[in-house]
Amino acid sequence: MEIKHAMIKALEWQESHPIFAVAPTDWTNGAYYVGVSKAHYITQDQKYLAALKTAGYRNGWNTYDRTYHADDIAISYSYLYLEMNDSRKNVVDLQPTITFINEHLYKPNNWKDGTDNDKMKSILWWWCDALFMAPPVINLYAKYANDSKYLDDMHRHYMETYELLYDKKEHLFARDSRFIWQGTSEDLKEENGKKIFWSRGNGWVLAGLALILEDMPKDYQYRKFYVNLYKEMAERIIALQDKDGLWRTSLLSPESYDHGEVSGSGFFTYALAWGVNKGILNKSKYQPQLIKAWSALLKCQQDDGMVGWVQNIGASPEPATADSWQNFGSGAFLLAGSEMLNMTNK
Repeated sequence: MEIKHAMIKALEWQESHPIFAVAPTDWTNGAYYVGVSKAHYITQDQKYLAALKTAGYRNGWNTYDRTYHADDIAISYSYLYLEMNDSRKNVVDLQPTITFINEHLYKPNNWKDGTDNDKMKSILWWWCDALFMAPPVINLYAKYANDSKYLDDMHRHYMETYELLYDKKEHLFARDSRFIWQGTSEDLKEENGKKIFWSRGNGWVLAGLALILEDMPKDYQYRKFYVNLYKEMAERIIALQDKDGLWRTSLLSPESYDHGEVSGSGFFTYALAWGVNKGILNKSKYQPQLIKAWSALLKCQQDDGMVGWVQNIGASPEPATADSWQNFGSGAFLLAGSEMLNMTNK
């Protein structure tokens, strides 16, 4: 099948071209291996399982170093997935993950306490990307440990980020407080005068919501908030899709960089297809647009499996090229493929 073939090509190319920002346990690999995890879940192909195990053994099942930083726990999603889905038990050492989560949530730090010298860093998850990095891991760990206190604390910090960064008129997240309009001449804006909303930043959030809702108990007291936020963002995001099927890096100023971008588009495609597959989103409305999105994503994959048109590491809209790639772009591609494959099998 075309989707399976494209996904395996992406996996094999990325495994042969390892890349990370600072370490094999950093957020870039964390995001990539979330995609590998979901690809395995849908396909049950042992190639994905082998990649997950190889990465885990290579990393010694460790997180990255900063227990105060959401980015450095993202890698643990794949560890928890393996522990909960691999028939061979006692393979994964979850102790580094458990230690990180407890320190992240319960050990004092300047961001959490609001005492950092940088006024932007006044809450634990002060940038919208963080909502993909830590909450899905904490949520999955709560499921694994059967302990709702982790859900409650995840929700508390999530609400801080929501209240700070979510634009309730635009139904989009600012990347961080630099992009929140204060009604002054200092407000950052696009050349067309509109607010700056980064595609991948909102892709992080929407994909993170799908991951959270997948594992959150149906009777969790705050689940309705996540469902409503997901549906509200989904309606806004589908309206911003370009005619070629992809999304532009600047959601309200597509003319700034008039080309599709794969990481944001991949995360959107995954999250929206997941909602259709779960019956949360209207199939007749969303499925045709998702088929167009996946077709466009396929055109961004080169013959050798490399997934191009990925904006580099950043914190705001920037351009991409046919030859620009990152492991998290491959992860977004695998996430999108997994749910599109799931959609075609229904």
